[in-house]
Amino acid sequence: MKLVILDRDGVINHDSPNYIKSAKEWRPIDGSLEAIARLTQAEYRVVVATNQAGIGREIFDYEALFGIHDKMCRSVSELGGRIDGIFFCPHPPRAHCDCRKPAPGLLEQIKSRLQVELSQVPMVGDSLKDLQAAQAAGALPILVKTGNGMKTLELLGSSLANTPVYDDLYRAVSVLLKDE
Repeated sequence: MKLVILDRDGVINHDSPNYIKSAKEWRPIDGSLEAIARLTQAEYRVVVATNQAGIGREIFDYEALFGIHDKMCRSVSELGGRIDGIFFCPHPPRAHCDCRKPAPGLLEQIKSRLQVELSQVPMVGDSLKDLQAAQAAGALPILVKTGNGMKTLELLGSSLANTPVYDDLYRAVSVLLKDE
């Protein structure tokens, strides 16, 4: 099975320090939906792994989160793409759960649910937490410069020094699909 794991905020859609709290606030990053459609058309399964601490902090509720995800999936579908699953951590950082990135719990859930080894699976993120979770789960971390990506680039330590870095999801997918 060909699989790609994507972070949501900062990779697929514009992020906000105040959280994306509603479908109305959700805005895709240019080219991200097309990138997901290209992956689908190349017979990749695409899943999202996202921290959503706004739930645990009671900034928004599950209904709002599901509305955001519905809009995202419909927007991808309109371009001929598909998101095969969305895995999220609703806990705030103080919960110290095993599913909040940088812990590998969300990726372990993906591994278990899809019955796939992650050793050759790319995980595209914009934050150090995304890359650390990928590394901890044995996946292949990829950094994009959108969202928090430029700040993350400055933080990359020696253990993540060989992480591929791309301008955005569309460019990362182009390289993954060997378009260029």
